[in-house]
Amino acid sequence: MDLGVVSFNTEYMIRADDLAKACEERGFESLWFPEHTHIPASRDTPFPGGGDLPKQYSHMSDPFVSCASAAAVTQTLKLGTGICLVIQHDPIVLAKTVSTLDRLSDGRFLFGIGAGWNAEEMEHHGTPFEKRWKVLEERLEAMKLLWTEEEATYHGDFVNFDRVLSYPKPVQRPYPPIILGTFGSHWGRQRVADYCDGWIPVGAFHGDQLKDHVLDLNKRLEENGRSPGSVELSMFDVMETPEENLLRFRDMGCFKRAITAIPIADRDTVLPFLDRYAEIAEKL
Repeated sequence: MDLGVVSFNTEYMIRADDLAKACEERGFESLWFPEHTHIPASRDTPFPGGGDLPKQYSHMSDPFVSCASAAAVTQTLKLGTGICLVIQHDPIVLAKTVSTLDRLSDGRFLFGIGAGWNAEEMEHHGTPFEKRWKVLEERLEAMKLLWTEEEATYHGDFVNFDRVLSYPKPVQRPYPPIILGTFGSHWGRQRVADYCDGWIPVGAFHGDQLKDHVLDLNKRLEENGRSPGSVELSMFDVMETPEENLLRFRDMGCFKRAITAIPIADRDTVLPFLDRYAEIAEKL
């Protein structure tokens, strides 16, 4: 099981390029950046984690620019969006962004995606909350064509274009791994089985049902004619992951990677945290 790191990536934290160098030096496999384009000042949508929305959600830097800066100073570290809110991007532009980043990183990009939870935020981008999954599916289908076909055409309810030339193509073929992040519903696992290469289950939303949910995903994959265990599982866990959680994920035997959040702090706090995390990894 590989170990990764996710950063809330605010302007008052350690820089993305500095963090990437530190992660690679300590042997971590991947570095992930989340996305919120903005947070509406007037919002009725409750925070899924409960309570008030933490400050860092309105201070996230752009994940793709951050991945590019991280790729420029590393050689082997994989860079991922954890996650990209696909419904807040034009699919033609996003397809080019992803393929360009994959080329500049020599095929080290992991395309973590999701539909999001903030209704007001997505509606500012023109997507009604109740249509978010249909919009995501169409945009993803269209991007797959843009990445793989010389001339791509797509017609749906929300995405429409004829005979598009889109270059560069990604280094990874047919395209970078598409990894869906979900809060734990069976609908999310069905979407992973239907059109994704990986799954990001957020640990806090699964509790003691995690093993059952993995078995459910494998059943859905098999029903779709895909091999059980054929998608990569990336577990996002809480800050300062205790040893017993890493042991639990490792001993389940199905997770490709475990990813922990760094402190929302500058390099003087983050670097010692990474040292401790690396020591736990070596011990296990």
